[in-house]
Amino acid sequence: MQGKRILLIIGGGIAAYKALDLIRRLSERGHAVTPVLTRAASEFVTPLSVATLSGSKVHQDLFDLTQEAEIGHIQLSRSADLIVVAPATADLLARMAQGRADDLASTLLLATDTRVLVAPAMNVRMWDQPATQRNLATLRGDGILFVGPNDGSMACGEYGPGRMAEPLEIVAAVQAAFAQGPLAGRHVLVTSGPTQEPIDPVRYIANRSSGAQGTAIARALLALGARVTFVTGPAEVPPPEGAQVVRVTTAQEMLRAVEAALPADAAIFAAAVADWRVADARTSKMKKVAGALPTLSFAENPDILHTVSHAANRPGLVIGFAAETDDVIANAAAKRRRKGCDWIVANDVSPATGIMGGTENAVTILREEGAETWPRMAKDMVARRLAEAVADALRNPKPQDIVS
Repeated sequence: MQGKRILLIIGGGIAAYKALDLIRRLSERGHAVTPVLTRAASEFVTPLSVATLSGSKVHQDLFDLTQEAEIGHIQLSRSADLIVVAPATADLLARMAQGRADDLASTLLLATDTRVLVAPAMNVRMWDQPATQRNLATLRGDGILFVGPNDGSMACGEYGPGRMAEPLEIVAAVQAAFAQGPLAGRHVLVTSGPTQEPIDPVRYIANRSSGAQGTAIARALLALGARVTFVTGPAEVPPPEGAQVVRVTTAQEMLRAVEAALPADAAIFAAAVADWRVADARTSKMKKVAGALPTLSFAENPDILHTVSHAANRPGLVIGFAAETDDVIANAAAKRRRKGCDWIVANDVSPATGIMGGTENAVTILREEGAETWPRMAKDMVARRLAEAVADALRNPKPQDIVS
């Protein structure tokens, strides 16, 4: 992914300071960055700092007489291999969705035939507004690529979705947009989140899972150029941009979605699937009766990992997860043999570890030839390392890794 031409439009928000690091990261990878500053962006970062880091002239004005004598905004919009908007404010997204062209940035975006990747950044209330969500739906329908936003603390003191993706996340999204990576041309299936098995219309049983690790894995695979089908239960974490997202609720729905997504080169089952469901789930709310406890009958849910591991159209590499609280390695090794998968990613989810629902993970990868324990690290880093291992296994298959 060397030598690409990137037109970087910097919107007017406090997150604009991250654009300076983004320029540096893109330049380190050999890209030529041509920056465009909106009027509001110049209140947060200076043209001098942007020009110094990019080594390129900063474009700000639509009616630059020298440039416009040659229809400069048309040339700018079409000479790039990719247009990146970071940060993309609520106002800029609205103008994009409406097709406005009242400044240089919006005119470039309207005049281009180049793919556009945006990194939204705004207050959580602005992000949640129906108007913003309508604009996002319009832009996605127009083929605009997205990275982020993330959940986190904001300059205004609030917390929630709206924090711009970090520069390295945007770089990964750029790489995925160019689809030049070790997983280019590969299809990987990922399951994530919990399943919810209804008791009645208002109650259900489920496993604890935020979906953070599965989402991070999907993002890392996309960054390596994979085509990702992402089958997710009702997770807390939003699904990754760029994946084909299939939303399900129950284990039975997840199995049907997984089977429909095959064939695939690899499948990673990170979802926390409920082992049982209520056999006689009620269609009306169960009423509490003093002194009388309800009796629930359970049925076993389908074993998705075992089913796919023994399917006729089995992916070349099947990876399961084992969330354990006792005898982690022994239980995970037994699970790998019982399920028939190639690898098991085992982790200790005892309450004392803080892993379940946390931002970090500590895993051991069990293969036929043995176990490899990784140090505790951020879930994003676990995901990147696992995605790289998948790419290596598919590129250089070994009999113990790949089952044909």
